[in-house]
Amino acid sequence: MPHCPYCGGKIKSDEIFCTQCGKKIPNDINDRIPNEKQNHRLWYFPIITIIIILIAIGSYYMHLENNSKESKELFRQGEDLALDGHYVKALSAFEDALERKGNFPAASTNKKFIKIAIEVTSELDTAEKLTSDEDFQKSLELIASAEDKLKNYNGEVVNALINEIVEQRKSTQLNQLSTKMNEDLSIDDLKTLLWEAEAIKNDESEIIAEDIKNRIISYIFSTASDQLNNKQFSSARDIVDDGLKYAPESEKLLSLKTTIEKEKTAFETAQEQRIEQAMNAAEEEHEINKNDAVEIIDIQVVEDDQDDLVVSGKLKSVATVPINSLSVEYVLLDKDDDEILSNEVYVYPDTLYPDEEGKFDFTHYEIEEETSELKVKIEKIKWFLD
Repeated sequence: MPHCPYCGGKIKSDEIFCTQCGKKIPNDINDRIPNEKQNHRLWYFPIITIIIILIAIGSYYMHLENNSKESKELFRQGEDLALDGHYVKALSAFEDALERKGNFPAASTNKKFIKIAIEVTSELDTAEKLTSDEDFQKSLELIASAEDKLKNYNGEVVNALINEIVEQRKSTQLNQLSTKMNEDLSIDDLKTLLWEAEAIKNDESEIIAEDIKNRIISYIFSTASDQLNNKQFSSARDIVDDGLKYAPESEKLLSLKTTIEKEKTAFETAQEQRIEQAMNAAEEEHEINKNDAVEIIDIQVVEDDQDDLVVSGKLKSVATVPINSLSVEYVLLDKDDDEILSNEVYVYPDTLYPDEEGKFDFTHYEIEEETSELKVKIEKIKWFLD
């Protein structure tokens, strides 16, 4: 009910004068003060507005929840694709996840890593092509670059990439070794290649390493034997010791080292006397046994894998006592029986017991004659008796 603007008394909407103060009521009093019906209508608008806002907020929240679920699913798909090595598809999945949920640190991190993984695989593909073109140095540099990109990351995908890098590096190094093995290598080259082969550590590299060891042993044996034949005992021993660093279990080199030491002792004490005693002992033994102390079983001339000439043979002790420091003097003859060279080679093992067999071989370098036209003639066999 309206009130009088002068005294505050209640008035009816159709009254002209206030019944309390008697003053005339202004004509617009009913316009300025809403009636009860108008008052109820004004309450509808804020309620409707609140309902609309709540619906909008709910819809937006549901939209965010849906995007969040889709984003997480895309993230999981990206992880699975990355584990399977499908890096381009994984990158697309992480990008889609970020489109649906911008504040997704894990997806952002994975997206950054996958880009690096794609770069790594690209570099490995390029490195593989360089290896096939025998540009091994550039290939290994690219592989190292790819590995360096992963040093700040870890996880299953990183481990898979690291394993791929390790295997590709080994493959490249093996290809490089195989190529070098066909070249004309010095002894220093062989030593370096042996270190490289042993560093790779797989079945194929072990085979290559064993081949290199055999070539080192052959070279060391021939070189040290030359020094020994020239009575350069210290030099011969140093050469053998150097070879044993690379082939410590070589029976051939160990036997030669023992022979060098014994020859050195014999030379320093009384070379001529020891030789004479050995010859006399041999003659006496010959009379006792009615045969020579040793028997040649086989001797031949062949070419090795490097086209070098190898004189090798086998002999047997027919003595009744152990004999040691056996050496065989031989000459190499051409098809006209003209002497090409003479040589003395030591038998291994150093000591032969009765009925025991020994072996000898020597590699000659830079022999131009055909192997089929050459033959070996044994001039003398020497040994010592304990």
